Amino acid sequence: MRDIQGAVCCYTKALKLSDSQADKAVLYRNRSACYLKLEEYSKAEADASKALDTDQSDVKARFRRAQAFQKLGRFDQAFLDAQRCAQLEPKNKAFQDLLRQLGAQIQQKVSAQLNSTDARVQQMFSLLLDPSTKESDRQKAAQNLVVLSRDEAGAEQIFRNDGVKLIQKLLQSKLEDVVLSALRTLVGLCTGHQSRTMAIVNELGMEQLCAVMGSGASSVSLAACHLLQVMFEALTEGMKREIRGKDEAILPEPSKELRAMLRHLLEMMPASNVSGPGRDSAINLLVKQVPRKSLKNPDNSLTLWVIDQGLKKILEVAGTVPEISEGPPLTDNSHMSCSVLLSKLYDDLKSDKERENFSKLCEEYVQQHFSRPGLDAKLRAIQTVSVLLQGPSDVGNRTLEMSGMMDAVISLCASEDVTHQQVAVEALIHAAGKAKRASFITANGVSLLKDLYKKSENDRIRVRALVGLCKLGSAGGTDFSMKQFAEGSTLKLAKQCRKWLCNETLPPASRRWSVEGLAYLTFDADVKEDLVEDKNALLAMFDLAKSEDKTVLFAVGSTLVNCTNSYDVEKPDPQMVELAKYAKQHVPEEHPKDAPSYVEKRLVKLLEAGVVSALVCMVKQESPALTEACRECIARVFLALVERQEDRGTVVAQGGGKALIPLASDNTDAGKIKAAQALAKITITSNPEIAFPGERIYEVVRPLASLLRLECTLLQNFEALMALTNLAGINDRLRQKIIKEKAVPKIEGYMFEEHDLVRASATECMCNLVLNTEVQKLYLATGNDRLKLLVLYSGEDDERLRKAAAGTLAMLTAEQPELCARIPGTTTHWLEIVQALLLSEIPDLRHRGVVIVQNMILAEKSLAEKLIESEALEILSVLAKGGEGTPDAVSKIAQNCLDKAMEYGIIRSREEKKKSSGTEP
Repeated sequence: MRDIQGAVCCYTKALKLSDSQADKAVLYRNRSACYLKLEEYSKAEADASKALDTDQSDVKARFRRAQAFQKLGRFDQAFLDAQRCAQLEPKNKAFQDLLRQLGAQIQQKVSAQLNSTDARVQQMFSLLLDPSTKESDRQKAAQNLVVLSRDEAGAEQIFRNDGVKLIQKLLQSKLEDVVLSALRTLVGLCTGHQSRTMAIVNELGMEQLCAVMGSGASSVSLAACHLLQVMFEALTEGMKREIRGKDEAILPEPSKELRAMLRHLLEMMPASNVSGPGRDSAINLLVKQVPRKSLKNPDNSLTLWVIDQGLKKILEVAGTVPEISEGPPLTDNSHMSCSVLLSKLYDDLKSDKERENFSKLCEEYVQQHFSRPGLDAKLRAIQTVSVLLQGPSDVGNRTLEMSGMMDAVISLCASEDVTHQQVAVEALIHAAGKAKRASFITANGVSLLKDLYKKSENDRIRVRALVGLCKLGSAGGTDFSMKQFAEGSTLKLAKQCRKWLCNETLPPASRRWSVEGLAYLTFDADVKEDLVEDKNALLAMFDLAKSEDKTVLFAVGSTLVNCTNSYDVEKPDPQMVELAKYAKQHVPEEHPKDAPSYVEKRLVKLLEAGVVSALVCMVKQESPALTEACRECIARVFLALVERQEDRGTVVAQGGGKALIPLASDNTDAGKIKAAQALAKITITSNPEIAFPGERIYEVVRPLASLLRLECTLLQNFEALMALTNLAGINDRLRQKIIKEKAVPKIEGYMFEEHDLVRASATECMCNLVLNTEVQKLYLATGNDRLKLLVLYSGEDDERLRKAAAGTLAMLTAEQPELCARIPGTTTHWLEIVQALLLSEIPDLRHRGVVIVQNMILAEKSLAEKLIESEALEILSVLAKGGEGTPDAVSKIAQNCLDKAMEYGIIRSREEKKKSSGTEP
């Protein structure tokens, strides 16, 4: 044993002395054998892996690693290594014996796991089926079943032991916790497994699952909605793969089950026995599952099928006025969710013929009710038009232009019945969305809205009339010179909106309408200033954003976009402005309080009021009301909030960094860019490992890489490159992720950019990326000018670019010494560039220069001779002396260069010179 320990010491010393990678591999392999005998298996595995890093075909090192893995209980990895050894040397008996041992050990381990899991599953089943089990124990058993279902072995045992029948009984329990556990267990069984999902859908039946989702309890409804979402994903993902399921090669096509599930969801729409939250969940599922995920996919047959089978059912919900009809129960979110679903279906249509058919079906439905005798039918028709105007507005406008519709809306606004007034006023507000419609209403409806606002005794009507006035009053947008109403009117309207917003005695729906009003009025900078000064109003608005009423999300987002001025503004060409003035054309004017200094103060006040936590809550909402347009608003506000470097820490601390990641992937094209740019700003100035802890940091790479496009601005390109530079400097896994996202060719492209900062930041990013072996191989490949570019950039005037290029060159030549020999062939000025680095007054450049020289001298004697024959010898001699005090890094490296040159015999030491001249030392 002592001899083996001594051998370990000898191999360790030899490793320190050896410069040859091949020799080191042999030493690691031999030391691994010693560690195996000493029963230090982790060290044996580590050494064998280091040997294999140099030579993957080293069968002895691989065999020793397999032995180490076996002793560590990592049988799967050991089996792979032993299998590879047997492939390299099929007749080796030791390899075959190890394979047999490992096969038996793996089988034994799997059996033990299955037996253990099977016993636990049986125990849970016994507790749940035994009528004498205490209720608390029954609930614990149901929760344990959820945990077991999340493990593949547990899920399979539950499924094979008729667990679905037991779960079916649990779903009928009157205890909410037990039903929730049953639903969550089904989620575990279905996740990523198509064959089990198909069997469960057929065994349980969609009727039972939809009945659970349509139950009164919102938590149960949401859990059932999540289960159905998982089932849809398992079935649709299965359709994309050739082999569907994890262990079955031949399975029936799941489209039959998919259509059956969708049919049941559509049947839930008008059903009176389905709760409001259950119906909202069904709409949410249709929004997520029916339209195509990408318009590049030509198949929109599912959308066409849903329109054919269920458009009228969806319109039944859209036209329901809860106060007057015996329609299905609704929540405050139902109409908005319908608008989103209708919009998604319409946007998924490919041709004019398909869109015309959709419009005709809607018109027929509206006309059918509008032409019926009685006021209730007309109100249903108007309510349907309102929902269409908020969704596919082109269709909504066509229904609005039907004969007598607008007259009916105007006349019902004057009705003495509050419900009639409410439906009509809401339709009027949504109708004012289009410019031509707004001008018609300004001419015909403003006096009516003013009368309602001033004379109505019901706040529900007054607040809606106020929003109508707000919408018409903001028709000029941010154009200071184009106002619809008299000076000061908008401020009065905004004051009333804030008053209602803070009035907690009003129902949430009415308070939500006051935010709608502010969304229009905050185009006016005076209104923005008043709002941010009113902290109570801000807090009330943020509380609404976090509430159950999801329909307020877009209004809050729009208000915040206006307050932060994060909308896009195209500044007109000054020459065109002068021409317009000369031609007496209208020229938009910016409000003085929209100047950057005012915007900055507003941002600070919003941060102090807690805007970040409100935005984070908004992003987390699982609702169709969180549309792409709404997500874009949130992304714009986040970008404005991180504009100032000193505010980024606050945004990250309150969860802003985490919230931005989904916004960068699920958003409008503009929204994705805004969210990605906000992520870039955070990554540049914050520690990415703190801002995006754990696995989240790897999710940031794709949004940043998406900013490396010509469609993005140079600022966005620059910030993305800076952020990627920070990430690339953290670890190799992140560098690998950047490579996987195909960002390296884009970064190389920006190394040729004319703009100095962009070019330098791209080179800095490459400086960190060359630590990865795949990137090094790009520079090792022949027939390209990558190395030449770095050498030339090392001689540029731009200090930042020189540092980045020289740093990249220093690291590359250290990691890949064979590149050193190629440097003289890149340019005839290579020696001047290297010498200029050594002579630089900038310490960082001197340091990079001396490292490059050291790498070249160590690589080849011939390169050392070329350098020493030049003025580099004199420069190195001066650098080696250093300054006063202790030698710095540059002087040490310079001395190393001289020592190596002496070792080569290119230069002689002072003592040798004196001896050769005949003088005594």
